[in-house]
Amino acid sequence: MSDNLKHECGIALLRLKKPLQYYKDKYGTAFYGIQKMYLLMEKQHNRGQDGAGFASIKFDVEPGQRYISRVRSNQAQPIQDIFAQINERINEELSTHPEYQDNVALQKEHIPYIGELFLGHVRYGTFGKNSIESVHPFLRQNNWMHRNLIVAGNFNMTNVKELFDNLVELGQHPKELADTVTVMEKIGHFLDDEVTDLYQECKNNGLSKREASPVIAEKLDIAKILRKASKNWDGGFAMASLLGHGDAFVFRDPAGIRPVFFYEDEEIVVVASERPVIQTVFNVPFEKVQELDPGKALIVKKNGDFSIEEILEPLEKKACSFERIYFSRGSDAEIYKERKMLGKLILPAVLDSIESDTDNTVFSYIPNTAETSFYGMVEAAQDFLNQRKNKFILDNRKTLTKEKLEEILSVKIRTEKVAIKDAKLRTFITEDSSRDDLVAHVYDVTYGVIKPSDNLVIIDDSIVRGTTLKKSIIRMMDRLNPKRIVIVSSAPQIRYPDCYGIDMAKLEGLVAFRAVLELLKDTNQYHLVDNVYKKCKQQEKYKDGEIVNYVKEIYAPFTNQEISDKIAIMLSSSDIKAEIKIIFQTVENLHVACPNHLGDWYFTGNYPTPGGNRVVNRAFMNFYEGKDARAY
Repeated sequence: MSDNLKHECGIALLRLKKPLQYYKDKYGTAFYGIQKMYLLMEKQHNRGQDGAGFASIKFDVEPGQRYISRVRSNQAQPIQDIFAQINERINEELSTHPEYQDNVALQKEHIPYIGELFLGHVRYGTFGKNSIESVHPFLRQNNWMHRNLIVAGNFNMTNVKELFDNLVELGQHPKELADTVTVMEKIGHFLDDEVTDLYQECKNNGLSKREASPVIAEKLDIAKILRKASKNWDGGFAMASLLGHGDAFVFRDPAGIRPVFFYEDEEIVVVASERPVIQTVFNVPFEKVQELDPGKALIVKKNGDFSIEEILEPLEKKACSFERIYFSRGSDAEIYKERKMLGKLILPAVLDSIESDTDNTVFSYIPNTAETSFYGMVEAAQDFLNQRKNKFILDNRKTLTKEKLEEILSVKIRTEKVAIKDAKLRTFITEDSSRDDLVAHVYDVTYGVIKPSDNLVIIDDSIVRGTTLKKSIIRMMDRLNPKRIVIVSSAPQIRYPDCYGIDMAKLEGLVAFRAVLELLKDTNQYHLVDNVYKKCKQQEKYKDGEIVNYVKEIYAPFTNQEISDKIAIMLSSSDIKAEIKIIFQTVENLHVACPNHLGDWYFTGNYPTPGGNRVVNRAFMNFYEGKDARAY
């Protein structure tokens, strides 16, 4: 993606179902779980680079022995930093105590991080500073094993203030107004209640506190706790948690916005945010990795019992389409096909923009996430060219010479890699994004492959803010002296903020929104902005379920093409010699390409939860009132 859009977070949970000696005997090491967690997290590095965290739990340790370990990092390479710390600690213990080398029992007793239950998280911060305190997993500590709670997730809640106030009503004093804190404390509150009730039951049956502990562990009803805790949650979430005594769960939002995949066999239960991660790390086929259904929780008890239970009634499934367009790794078999289809479906609009002159057109892409869509677009272009060749040959079969036939058959779609990102320069620039001259050189270009008579078609996965296009890409492409530059987005126009995990919180940051404001001015319809503001303001006291997304009304007077044409004008400038055209995917084609991921609120304004409409209204009011503030 040419714009610097924040990614999703990623989770990884691993439960070893056999004793550690089993993994030592079969795989040669009792550190099997740690090694697999490193791979699970590294394979999801694409989902988060601001921070990473790791937690582990040892089962059945004696009182006084540490059974929970956690390490977090917000360094430049957080995953490597975490596992460097873990390896350093392990090697230190093994070198100091050679007797631990082949003794699994001693390793478990004395070496941190080794255990049976693991939770990992990779983070892209969408809100707040990138401090170590913001890095998952979060830990809620207690001397009772059952009340220790470790939480990590891929989520944003739209109603954090409401959840915070609920905790205050319960008599708590949350340390921070943040969704992670409020969610963890909400779960923790009902966990405490459940443990207290179970202990009272044990006490009534004559059990001592020590005797009650294993009974509580066995009877603790995770599903019951989650139903109470999540009653008022509004947002997209994939929540993973470990309890100190050894239970674990992963819980997915009822609209299926955030992704969760899992695999279970006689040795392990593993959960991750992406399917191919599990396929690769554990060498299992596509069909063996399952998707956790919306509104359900995967629960693994300390005794190994595995179950999937409905926690919240499922809503209409609105799985995030941006996962398919951009966020998830393209190595997923379904995602790869979908991204190619996105490229294929947009070709007719591309052909219109170049008057079907494929002979004088070079096709390329902005590295690297749009590469798969590029393949789909080029394959469709080659099919178009072949059809044109076949028609010409059939129409002229009586007069064609051998030489002319060979000439026709030799014509191919022209493809080149014309844009190469300078990763080091990009990293340097992010420290001070105001240095426009440096931003303009984020991409290097390949000279000598474009003729002045050529169209240059560049496909990107999406266009969000348009900043890098205007300041860098278009200027760099113009140096190649094409007659026309066609920028193609495999995603539709992003018109509305996201409130479920992607860092798109401000309307004025979206180039489509800025374009429609200019069109309203051009057509003397800017009064619609005032009207929409008044409607949004009137809804401030409404309940979430009663709020309507009136921001749609400012887009209603214009066609998709009119907005695209205005964006093209805004992203160009007087010193650009080539003609600039911008093409966006249609929402209809997006749904054809990604039929099982219909979450499209950032394109259509159709939010899957009631809180979404409140967020878009607030974002619009912030814009109108000149407030530089987030809408959630």
